[in-house]
Amino acid sequence: MPVLSRFPHPRPYALAAVLSLAAFVTGCGDSSDGAPPAPAATSSEVTVPVSAVTTTVSEAGSEPREVVRIAPVAGQEQNVVLTTRSEVFQQIGSEPRQDFSTPEVTLPLTATVTQAVSDSAPSTLVDITVGEATSPDPMLGSALADATGSRAGLTIGPTGAISALRLAPSVETANIARSAIEQAFYQSVYRTISFPDSEIGVGAVWQIHQQVMSAGVTIDQRSTATLVSRDGDRLTVDVRVEQTPRESVWMLPNGQGQLDIEQYTMAGEGAVTFDPALPLPVDGALVLSGDQVYVDPEGTTRLAQSQVDRVEWHSPEN
Repeated sequence: MPVLSRFPHPRPYALAAVLSLAAFVTGCGDSSDGAPPAPAATSSEVTVPVSAVTTTVSEAGSEPREVVRIAPVAGQEQNVVLTTRSEVFQQIGSEPRQDFSTPEVTLPLTATVTQAVSDSAPSTLVDITVGEATSPDPMLGSALADATGSRAGLTIGPTGAISALRLAPSVETANIARSAIEQAFYQSVYRTISFPDSEIGVGAVWQIHQQVMSAGVTIDQRSTATLVSRDGDRLTVDVRVEQTPRESVWMLPNGQGQLDIEQYTMAGEGAVTFDPALPLPVDGALVLSGDQVYVDPEGTTRLAQSQVDRVEWHSPEN
């Protein structure tokens, strides 16, 4: 009996469905956005590589123009709040629609730059400590109380592209809270905006391409970014995102067969504000939504899914 792992991209959580000739049965599975299945709680740090990003400028924008570099100095500290949520609904055949949404989670983060970009160091290294995380969901909110002090880290190139995510949950963190924190980071990492290598000004437009691997499906994520304003050192970028599968089939995990991708849409937009002297966005929100339909090879059963993913950043002083 093949196992179908839900692929809520760049989003956050995971669920599984078991496909037989007659029906699907939901369960647990791989996570999205390139995230591996969540391991048992541990104090050991795990580093997850993030797929490479390419950028192409279509409009350079107005003068004055300059190359934008995310280059905070060593020792720079930033406080920012990350909030994520995924609304996921599935329907198997003619069965009733089911809600598999993941609760909203809010993570106060303290980011400290431990390595600045230099001639000998091509990337910025950032250590992140999670403060008192919260959720409106009572069960998750209670579990998050023990997650304070969990750590993460990022490797960030000069353009802002993230190449690695490090995770180190506190040993006291329960699995439900650890998974929620990990998925929040995965979702935010794959919503990152990177800048081009060439000079740009207000009105500049560039394309960002990144491949997202998950559960046997390769997703092309293509974003169009526009530099809409510059206020002192702060840059505000509008972005439109579209995701499309590179293949027409979904190879199920653990050699359990395949599903045909009958329909796949996932797109959205938002705006993010950056300060190049800080490692993380200072403000912004991005919402993606879409519908997917997967069919067993015999064409007898369909799994229809709709989802909405939200990522928000804001500075505590704002």
